[in-house]
Amino acid sequence: MNASEFEKKTDEDLARMSVSREEAFYELMSRYESKLIRYVLRLIRANREIAEDVVQETFIKTYRNLNNFDPSMKFSSWMYRIAHNEAVSYWRKNQKNMEFVSIDKKGNGLENQLSHNDSAEDEVLVVEKRNKINEAIDELPEHYRDVLILRYLEEKDYEEISDILQKPMGTVAALLHRAKDRLKRVSNKYKLDELI
Repeated sequence: MNASEFEKKTDEDLARMSVSREEAFYELMSRYESKLIRYVLRLIRANREIAEDVVQETFIKTYRNLNNFDPSMKFSSWMYRIAHNEAVSYWRKNQKNMEFVSIDKKGNGLENQLSHNDSAEDEVLVVEKRNKINEAIDELPEHYRDVLILRYLEEKDYEEISDILQKPMGTVAALLHRAKDRLKRVSNKYKLDELI
């Protein structure tokens, strides 16, 4: 099977094939590498080198545990859960030594929704607003940040968030509702109008 044939396969098909064919796993890696790096950057606000290390460890753990993949679940949710656990574990072990960076330079997802999408807005003001949004999100407890990032920045649906965080969908919905309320209150401190 050549590379173009792998491209036509679903993630779940590739996961099954990866047990016996490395090329299938390479295709999964190419599909998810940039997405997972972006997610880790957003989640723990680390520099790119750290995010790449976390994602590399995610791929290693994913490959080692392919036999444990539950095909009733979306592969992307399973991989995001592994990345989430790796990132949080890394952050907890190294938070005192981490160099934090600004994230989401493109302003998509939640930040796009939060910034009113005013294309005429001066670039400096956009960057300033983005930084304030990041600061507001950083002030939230971890469980609220997690659901906001997954829902609005990673654009995951409730079922995927439930799989990634291993929480019931009702809990995810409640956390998201509370997180948005908390973000609105925190946004007042940063003078961000109508964040959500």
